[in-house]
Amino acid sequence: MISRRNLLKAGAAAALLPPVTLARPDTGVSAYGFPLTAVTLTGGPFAANTGRTHAYLKFLNMDRLLHTFRRNAGLSSSATPCGGWESPTTELRGHSTGHVLTALAQAYTGTGDTAFQTQGDYLVAQLALCQRPNGYLSAYPESFIDRVETGQQVWAPYYTLHKIAQGLLDWHQLTGNSQALQVLLRKAAWVQARNSRLTHAQRQQMLRVEFGGIGETLFNLYQLTEDPVHLFTAQYFDHDQVLDPLANNVDVLAGFHANTQIPKAIAAIRGFHATGDTRYRDIAVNFWNLVVRRHSYAIGGNSNGEYFQAPDRIAAELSDSTCECCNTYNMLKLTRQLFFTDPGRAGELMDFYEKALFNHLLGAQNPNSAHGHHCYYVPLRAGGIKTYSNDYDDFTCCHGTGMETNTKLADSVYFTDNTTTLYVNLYVPSTLTWPGRGITIRQDTTFPESTTARLTVTGSGPIDMRLRIPGWTSGAQVRVNGTLTGAPAPGTYLSVNRTWTSGDVVEISLPATLVLDPAPDDPAVRAVRHGPIVLAGQFGTGNLNALPTLDPATLRPTGTALEYTTGSVLLRPFYQTHGQRYSVYWRVTGTVPREARYPFDETSGSTVTDATGNGWNGTLAGAATRTTGRTGGAILLNGGAAHVSLPAGILAGATAYTVATWIRLDTAATWARVFDFGTGTGAYLFLTPRSGAGTMRYAITTGGSGAEQRIDAPAALPTGGWAHVAVTHTGDLGVLYLNGAEVARNTTLTVRPSMLPSTGQNWIGRSQYSADPYLTAAVDNFRIHSRALSAAEVSQLHATGQ
Repeated sequence: MISRRNLLKAGAAAALLPPVTLARPDTGVSAYGFPLTAVTLTGGPFAANTGRTHAYLKFLNMDRLLHTFRRNAGLSSSATPCGGWESPTTELRGHSTGHVLTALAQAYTGTGDTAFQTQGDYLVAQLALCQRPNGYLSAYPESFIDRVETGQQVWAPYYTLHKIAQGLLDWHQLTGNSQALQVLLRKAAWVQARNSRLTHAQRQQMLRVEFGGIGETLFNLYQLTEDPVHLFTAQYFDHDQVLDPLANNVDVLAGFHANTQIPKAIAAIRGFHATGDTRYRDIAVNFWNLVVRRHSYAIGGNSNGEYFQAPDRIAAELSDSTCECCNTYNMLKLTRQLFFTDPGRAGELMDFYEKALFNHLLGAQNPNSAHGHHCYYVPLRAGGIKTYSNDYDDFTCCHGTGMETNTKLADSVYFTDNTTTLYVNLYVPSTLTWPGRGITIRQDTTFPESTTARLTVTGSGPIDMRLRIPGWTSGAQVRVNGTLTGAPAPGTYLSVNRTWTSGDVVEISLPATLVLDPAPDDPAVRAVRHGPIVLAGQFGTGNLNALPTLDPATLRPTGTALEYTTGSVLLRPFYQTHGQRYSVYWRVTGTVPREARYPFDETSGSTVTDATGNGWNGTLAGAATRTTGRTGGAILLNGGAAHVSLPAGILAGATAYTVATWIRLDTAATWARVFDFGTGTGAYLFLTPRSGAGTMRYAITTGGSGAEQRIDAPAALPTGGWAHVAVTHTGDLGVLYLNGAEVARNTTLTVRPSMLPSTGQNWIGRSQYSADPYLTAAVDNFRIHSRALSAAEVSQLHATGQ
């Protein structure tokens, strides 16, 4: 018996749901996406990409896609077969039909254009004719399943079955087509029958072969029908070899095929939403953290040659086969689900979403193709060039996910909590017609060419409007009807909670600067970014044999938004880079600021090793000893001359920097130092847990104590427990953080780190002034960055214990 609702519930919340609602609502979810019917793109690159994909979907001949299904079912077909991965001899044939069904469902929902409905209904009806009495439906013979079950070589048969199953589910849920559900239920019964006869060990062996997101679809089907058989079947696809380490937050991803693993994490978060099992949630969260923080390139993509490499290997993994587009498509699906699960983490999640969407997927479609042809890989080697699919002979996986991506670009601009909270996530020209509320929000912006946006309200009522203040901005301003409001902190959402009336206007300004992001394995290798937008050097037809060099002092704005020159080379947004060779990464010359990280994990000896591999090793001094830290080692400073000495010149030439560390302060002696870098009492910068004023203080000077420029926290650093402290300094702005949150700032710092002489006395726990006390504390994971980390990045260090 199918337990589901055929009619929408009454009320505002129900209007947010698709035509077919879930019998078992999500568990552990407190934010939701608006249906595609509620959000209209009104211009800009998102709308342009969508228009090209819509044109392609109308162009496609459904009979050509159905050819191999019909032949496999013993039915006649006179259609011309497709080529590439859909050719009659390719083992993955049939997967694109699932992608097309999903894309058609999204296109029809977003536009109401019945041309898309006609095509989708036809596909479903014809697939139903191809389905066998036992429920099996594919474009390849069932013997492929025999082969994967017995360990014989075969190309990912369950991957294709997933695409077809998900396409049927999307067509049913978004359009209400009941035949799609009946075909899917028969197919799910076949999957259950095939897998229930296998032992757990046999299934685990089978799961070593890529199987796509079949588990995700089955969890979704369980929630739609509340039939427990679909839950049991979904759990057949829990792959222990991958999920068990992730449940324990262990990174074993190196050497694994990337896009085989990402759908397992998506299935895990859907498993949590379906069952409430927090192990599933932990798997998904840990996977996202590892991939985003340790396996992703500057554009947000991941993988080299389709495989995860060792953590933090970026500069060493630049090739023509980086950043498979399917991977990022799936990472964005996972990111959405994590936002719904934990809106409190929204800033970090949406910063990544924006990075990957704008820099990778938006620019993976060819704007010179009327049909929106799509990249498979996005090369990041110096001299790389984007190549694209075609109409019928290049139906790769990324051609399929490209169709899906570009028919749902409106799905994450706004979220809600199904009451009065509205999350404004992305700055995209669009109109939200809030179902059941009688309220419309129009967003006017030319983002990212400008970093301003204007929201105009039509209608009236209470809304807690939460505006995303990205981690990459500084000095953001929000005005409501011309009046400055709030104190926007980067990496957060600013809440403007009021009763709105027609004509109310919100104006958002998000200043952006030019940043050079270092690769973790080689800080001299950097990507150039303006705000969130990665810029690429344009090299025309000229190939490159090595990374081009870049002296940051030579970068000059051209007068065109987001464009710079260095010498004769133009840099422009990577998403706008097409038809020529480029370089995203550069080898930075001139004075390269220093990078160092000290986890203090050594068990003996006086050397403290710089874990970045840059060679900035320090030494223990004054009877400093090793102790147990928060997760590994730490340094114990006893207040009696114990300290850590870091190399001379570690901040030489730095125009910006961050120092961050974990500290367990045992005694709050006035004027002790967490760190103090300088040349003596004339020029230095330091952080003290307790100044003479009784508060934690950062100070910098080139003229001794009387010329110090300071940031004073509201209170002293607490004693007795571990705390995370950080200082960032760039330009006139210095910010002091405690436990991931900003506690104080100074916007008038005219002394920069680069103005200090090359410092020869760089200490943890010791002051330049000999009369000041030494630090009595344990120090763990001390790090120096050659740039000012964003608020979101500092918060991330605290949240992850780094």
